Amino acid sequence: MAHSHPHSHDAGCGHSHGLAPERLDRAMAAGVALNSLFVAAEAAAGLTAGSLSLLADAGHNAGDVLGLLLAWGASWLARRPPSRRYTWGLRRSTIYAALANAVLLLAACGGIAWEAVHRLRSPEPVAGPIVIAVAAIGVVINTLTALLFLRGHGDANVRGAFLHMAADAAVSLGVVLAGVAIALTGAAWIDPVMSLVIAAVIVAGTWGLFRESLDLALDAVPRGVEPEAIEAALAALPGVGEVHDLHVWGASTSEISLTVHLVASDGSDRDALLAAAGALLRERFRVAHSTIQIESTAAGTTCLQRPAATL
Repeated sequence: MAHSHPHSHDAGCGHSHGLAPERLDRAMAAGVALNSLFVAAEAAAGLTAGSLSLLADAGHNAGDVLGLLLAWGASWLARRPPSRRYTWGLRRSTIYAALANAVLLLAACGGIAWEAVHRLRSPEPVAGPIVIAVAAIGVVINTLTALLFLRGHGDANVRGAFLHMAADAAVSLGVVLAGVAIALTGAAWIDPVMSLVIAAVIVAGTWGLFRESLDLALDAVPRGVEPEAIEAALAALPGVGEVHDLHVWGASTSEISLTVHLVASDGSDRDALLAAAGALLRERFRVAHSTIQIESTAAGTTCLQRPAATL
């Protein structure tokens, strides 16, 4: 039998394909600093103005800071080289960071919704002008932070950070609109209603991240990857008599790993088949790391990993 280990990444794998590691680090540092300052200012203003929507948005932005720190730390860990103990390196830390970020955000939404329902039953006065001013600053801060990650769409983590901060800018804009409505009407119920809207927006934006990161943590096939298409493409290679024991999973949030057994026809060039299969997986299906076992017809028939239905 033979094995292939074609790689499409460098030794420092796990970083953004659109942003160099140094530039990603600078973007993360700037994003954390900007949002930390804004969280402190927004929380203070929310307490002063008695605005639940401001406090809700401050809590959300605090979650964003934690999320950026988790993503930043995971990105750094993913660039660490493999060791004798961690032979795959620490690239899966990006998956666990994404899952932790999603869980924290969903938990925060539950707290926001609980307090908003309480405020709906017992509305409290809100200082509309303060809400408008602070939330308007939030629109600017979140937009600037999103722009820091604009060129990193080749990496799922960086793309997620960009989309998250862009959504935050939209949420802050919603708070501005709530402040304007309160200032014009004096209706205190608008504040908790907007808090519920903010919570719903966060849940809608986070649920997909939660599902995807949970799937990756459980070694599910990454989204956008079709095992049937991979199996069909490998089976169509000259010299392949059968494909079995195909496994596809995410090595990180941006890298795909694969193992497979190929039964080679008698007389076929196994080295050429190995090279062709590795190139196919790397170039067509973006598999970063593949391990391919080539078996003879006799060995393939008795392979313990062969599906029972084909025995």
